[in-house]
Amino acid sequence: MFERRSLRLPITLGVVMIVLLVALMVGWILLALFGALQSEQAAGLYWALLSVGTTSLAFVLFGVVMYLTLSIKTINLSRRQSNFIDSVTHELKSPIASLKLYLQTLRRRQMSPEEQATFYGSMLEDVERLDSLINHLLDAARLEKHRTLAEKEEVELAELLRKCAAEVCLRYHVSEDVIQLQLQPCLVQAVRVDLELVFRNLIDNAVKYAGDDPRVEVTLKADGKDHVLARVGDNGRGISAAQRRKIFGRFVRLGSELERDKPGTGLGLYIVRTLIHRLGGKIKVKDREKEPGTIFEVELPGKAMGSETTGTDSQEAA
Repeated sequence: MFERRSLRLPITLGVVMIVLLVALMVGWILLALFGALQSEQAAGLYWALLSVGTTSLAFVLFGVVMYLTLSIKTINLSRRQSNFIDSVTHELKSPIASLKLYLQTLRRRQMSPEEQATFYGSMLEDVERLDSLINHLLDAARLEKHRTLAEKEEVELAELLRKCAAEVCLRYHVSEDVIQLQLQPCLVQAVRVDLELVFRNLIDNAVKYAGDDPRVEVTLKADGKDHVLARVGDNGRGISAAQRRKIFGRFVRLGSELERDKPGTGLGLYIVRTLIHRLGGKIKVKDREKEPGTIFEVELPGKAMGSETTGTDSQEAA
């Protein structure tokens, strides 16, 4: 799951720069000697060595810049991995500690059937949280496996969005009015599991990061150019323009991991972007026009199904 990079390039770059620096030192010494001679015979060799030294210096500067770039990327990756470890540790520790407390209480105290039912419900939520975390990690690991054409099928995207919305509403125990669906029946040639991962993650994030009075809008329509356009919008705090490219990176979560009140691993949007690109699509992040919030706009190759009329549903997510 962690990004593995070969050390061959930075090691080779370092060795080359050391050799060039040694060569430059020797060259400058020879130049000083030839300059001291000030003979016509030495003039040609002097300029030749000067040209070689200048070229070598240019290569050294280029190597330093490359090495600095690789170092910055490595540091950023290390920070994201540290953030990821913090988030996963928290996501594992919290439900396990909760399960342990409930089980110890059930073992040591005699409780009424109503209290036991409440405890069992809370324990089931903790198990589902652990299951969701593990599935997220497995989904990220499976991105290394490329799909074959035989695995693709024609998927009715509107029905898939209804299903993803219902699953998210069930997970967060929110009412069906939270997610408003405006869906035109459309067909997309894709792997169904990949589409479910994309839109379940987007709708899950929309509900998770919506405001105190969550309102999520999911729309789908064909654009008449052999593409379909799906939008998932929320009424949360929004995402600044400077951070919109960063959020799709692996292990990236905005803010400090120790100050979060929302669960997550920083892999959801990375999975979304990777799968959308594999499907030949695009994803954009936009602000809502008249109120706070964020809209994720997904464009995928596809077509309208049947008539051009738009079916409107008011359903909830999950």
